[in-house]
Amino acid sequence: MSTENLPQSPDQPQRKPRVAVVFGGRSSEHGISMVTAGAVLRAIDRTKYDVLPIGITQSGRWVLTADEPDRMAITERRTPNVEQLAESSEGGVVLPVDPANREVVYTEPGSVPKALGEIDVVFPVLHGPYGEDGTLQGLLELSGVPYVGSGVLASAVGQDKEYMKRVFTSFGLKVGPYAVIRPREWEQDESAARKKIIDLAGDHGWPLFVKPARAGSSIGITKVEDLSGLDDAIAEAQRHDPKILVEAALRGREIECGVLEFEDGPRASVPAEIPPPDAHAYYDFEAKYIDSTPGIVPAPLTPEETADVQRLAVDAYEAASCEGLVRADFFLTEDGEFVINEINTMPGFTPISMYPQMWQASGIGYADLVDRLIEAALRRSTGLR
Repeated sequence: MSTENLPQSPDQPQRKPRVAVVFGGRSSEHGISMVTAGAVLRAIDRTKYDVLPIGITQSGRWVLTADEPDRMAITERRTPNVEQLAESSEGGVVLPVDPANREVVYTEPGSVPKALGEIDVVFPVLHGPYGEDGTLQGLLELSGVPYVGSGVLASAVGQDKEYMKRVFTSFGLKVGPYAVIRPREWEQDESAARKKIIDLAGDHGWPLFVKPARAGSSIGITKVEDLSGLDDAIAEAQRHDPKILVEAALRGREIECGVLEFEDGPRASVPAEIPPPDAHAYYDFEAKYIDSTPGIVPAPLTPEETADVQRLAVDAYEAASCEGLVRADFFLTEDGEFVINEINTMPGFTPISMYPQMWQASGIGYADLVDRLIEAALRRSTGLR
């Protein structure tokens, strides 16, 4: 969608498309969302787009924030939060749920609401529940506002690791052994729920990975070496999500591949390899974001292996009905087979994150990548498609 396609009144000059960058949110990935937002805000071409930064606090309040990307960085091993950048401790931003009206309104107690102008597209750099999981996407569909990334269904499937695996299996993609413990199972019979996990270990061996079923950024995940660590791992996962997923360890190399929407359909990037981090038991939150453990881009694969994982990444994107972007994560097992672990419909998107690095190695730099995602969102309509 070009600027000339935007609605103009006869006496108004043409205006640039307006991008609302929405970040923060109620999930445990709030801080990483802000780091991502800082990178996106820094990269957006301000000669081409107007930008409106909107933060969502951890309590769920939508606020105007300062357009200051440098304040959205990890400092002293701590992630930032929206409250630090909010322009008011009481004011809030309202997006009308009316497809005929895309005007954003700012309200403060005791003051007349202020119109902030229309937005043409939302770039939601939210990770985890209440943002990446289809909830925000549903709101934007009701509002008739185009947005970057996948729609309601794909976002929900991409967030819930159980149903993600079920979808992949139904499309013939191979997944590793796993067990799911739902909150009702745990509440009604802890011993039976625990036995499901122990049986998984009996069939496939230790270690196991215990994780929240609907979280990302490796938050809440524990590598469990034996039965003695199981209860603590369950408690840690349930701290982030009452539904937990337990996966058997797969012996092999961790390979990732990016998928990006082009005008003629999705294409895969060169893949990357995540080597075992020296100072961490696995590629956990601190390895990813605090210590910035580097990946190998491109991954040292044979041409045949590269073609296979690129094809499988696009297959996973299509299986979940994704749009815009996806990072697909695989294990290349010792017998040479690719097993898909998960997809991320809004992957880590800082310049040091693997998704932008893979596209950089594929010939698309960070700023160009941001621009392509916005353009793809402007090409799409909301609603059934």
